[in-house]
Amino acid sequence: MASVVGLLHPGEMGAAIGAVLRQRGIDVLWASEGRSEATAVRADAAGLDDAVTVSELARRSDVVLSVCPPHAAAEVAEAVGGFEGVFVDANAISPATTRRIAATFARFVDGGIVGGPPSESYGPRLYLSGADAGAAAELFEGTHVTARVLSDGVGDASALKMAYASWTKGTAALLLAIREVARSEGVEEALLAEWRESIPELEARLASAERSAAAKGWRWVAEMEEIAATFEAAGAPPGFHQAAADVFRRM
Repeated sequence: MASVVGLLHPGEMGAAIGAVLRQRGIDVLWASEGRSEATAVRADAAGLDDAVTVSELARRSDVVLSVCPPHAAAEVAEAVGGFEGVFVDANAISPATTRRIAATFARFVDGGIVGGPPSESYGPRLYLSGADAGAAAELFEGTHVTARVLSDGVGDASALKMAYASWTKGTAALLLAIREVARSEGVEEALLAEWRESIPELEARLASAERSAAAKGWRWVAEMEEIAATFEAAGAPPGFHQAAADVFRRM
């Protein structure tokens, strides 16, 4: 099992995953150069050690784990340079984007996270694929992060993440757009009343979509674009999620 993991970067999800690895006794590094004070606070709370620069982080790490907004995934991978360990990309990106990034590393694991940040009572699923997927999964044995190896094919974990999020976040965008149309036409209250009667779960789902989009919609724009690209590559209409990107962009 790897003794040192470099984490790029400790956002809400990344910091929580870093804390899980620390609980296993694994040294976890982060790079403070160019990062915000809020990121530094999260890293400190998670018990991460500051390598200052990404290049120093890569030099000292056995595994580098990338957990960042989708639009930054390629840039983060490029910043690692000629890293010779195992690079794990656990970002919400298309299989095609994943394979382009994988081509720049000797050892690469494709990852897709389903669920929210791990806590003392909850954990997400981390789907993994690639030749070193089993080694990456070992990092999380006995933790609240359930690591599931799909295959040795790079792109499979990303494909699953794209398919899953196409429903969860795609339908959230649809609900937000429906409400805007109803509001614009002056029938919002009538629509909500009908939902309460015939589809009662939708009102709570809409409220959840509004909260999530307000907090994280900015990072979902690129995710919807990646999903649209995944659909198009599979011969399916990309327009659903191109429109979803527009919805979140407005938020």
